[in-house]
Amino acid sequence: MKVILLQTIDRLGKAGEVISVKEGYARNYLIPKNVAREATSGNMKMLDVLKKKQADIEAKNLAEVKALAEKIAAISLTIPTQAGEEDKLFGSVSNDAIAEALVAEGITVDKRDIILDEPIKKLGVFQVTVKLHSDVKANLKVWIVKK
Repeated sequence: MKVILLQTIDRLGKAGEVISVKEGYARNYLIPKNVAREATSGNMKMLDVLKKKQADIEAKNLAEVKALAEKIAAISLTIPTQAGEEDKLFGSVSNDAIAEALVAEGITVDKRDIILDEPIKKLGVFQVTVKLHSDVKANLKVWIVKK
């Protein structure tokens, strides 16, 4: 059975896509939960209108995200932490601490969008990637200094 997804579902598809699923899955789960609609000719016309609106909204959001990326790239965060000998930290600086420091600067970013290969455990300057959109990433300079 062909259905139009109204919401993005992992391992199934993105909102607005027409996909084929088993009839029972569509009738018993997707359609009753308003996650999908049957792909009839009327619904397909509605889908075209929705895609045009979605493209306009996506273009506007992308412009806002690019402006935020430029703002983040211009910032240099300083995070004071306690450190011992050889500039090793007593703990580590993780996504949470960086997200909190960004909030103090007036920028709200979800901590899951801050990409660290591993927590920062030494003093110094680090480049941290912030994923703002599937197409837009910003590099943030983070200074870890001794308290």
